[in-house]
Amino acid sequence: MRIIAAPDSYKGSLSAVAASAAMERGIRSVFPDAEVVKVPIADGGEGTVEALVAATGGTLMYERVAGPLGRPVDACWGILGDGATGVIEMAAASGLMLVPAEERNPLITSTYGTGQLIKAALDRGLRRLIIGLGGSATNDGGAGMTQALGARLLASNGEELPPGGAALAELHTMDLSRLDPRLAGTEISAACDVDNPLCGPRGASAVYGPQKGATPAMVERLDAALRHYAAVAEGATGRDAADYPGAGAAGGLGAGLLYFTNARLRPGIRLVLDAAGFDRIVQGADLVITGEGATDYQTAYGKAPVGVAAIAGEAGVPTVCLSGSLGTGADEVLNHGVDGLMSIVPRPMELSACMAEAEELLEAASARLCRLLRIGAGLRL
Repeated sequence: MRIIAAPDSYKGSLSAVAASAAMERGIRSVFPDAEVVKVPIADGGEGTVEALVAATGGTLMYERVAGPLGRPVDACWGILGDGATGVIEMAAASGLMLVPAEERNPLITSTYGTGQLIKAALDRGLRRLIIGLGGSATNDGGAGMTQALGARLLASNGEELPPGGAALAELHTMDLSRLDPRLAGTEISAACDVDNPLCGPRGASAVYGPQKGATPAMVERLDAALRHYAAVAEGATGRDAADYPGAGAAGGLGAGLLYFTNARLRPGIRLVLDAAGFDRIVQGADLVITGEGATDYQTAYGKAPVGVAAIAGEAGVPTVCLSGSLGTGADEVLNHGVDGLMSIVPRPMELSACMAEAEELLEAASARLCRLLRIGAGLRL
């Protein structure tokens, strides 16, 4: 018997790597001789670096870079097992969790540190990059990233713009003559699970600004600044990226990558699964077990379990999802390739207890699932 353990992280309690290990223990308690292949996954957000490095036998790297407010942070990134592909989570350098709640202010937060991570990867000779767009504290359209990579963003007086989304309103010209020339020969894939444009009522500022600390007045100011930035960037690059689906991802970092690099924006889970070689791994398997912290109607719209099930289904392999919780519309995933759905919580429990005991609960649920499978295998239907 060959079983693939391919969970996403259980947010706030278990990484995808720890979750796949818990699944393996549960499976082996029932089927000790089974071949269990662990493929921890992510959708481009938190945990993408760890999951891909683990899945490919790669290496975790650390770089001291500027955080969203300019203070130094030690950001983790990775080199995949092929030795040629770098993987970066923008949130590791420019993420919301790096900013205390009382200091969150997208008028001044910057993606400069994300640009430093890209430069670190280029300095190591990597010419294929995967960049996860999610969890940002920023709303600067990738301006800080571009500055870290050598571009100069100048006000009308010739001075360099300060960090942050608000300063973009004063942008007059872009000097791209010193933009890192290695970018032109670098293949960049950005994991992006939203289709928001850069500006407007569905843009980066209006939709995601409030969760980063923006008031209604700040949202209006940031949106106008991004609109101006887009016009200047289009003139400097000849690229019209503002309305591209996903341009508004990560506070407009999606647009910045489209303007200043050769990046392609791709659905996060598919990008991660392709990088992990999941379509090859699943061939000949008997079962795939996936999972996530909470499953509801949103999971059906391209989240990790559905992405896993789609590829497994193409190979004729059934998929069961073990979820930390089942919310409204969770059964919708059964119409999108998932063959079975179970909660790992066996009794009424406080959320805090569920999160504290997530590893044990997932291991036990994996064992329960396998016992049911063993019974089913012996039934005559």
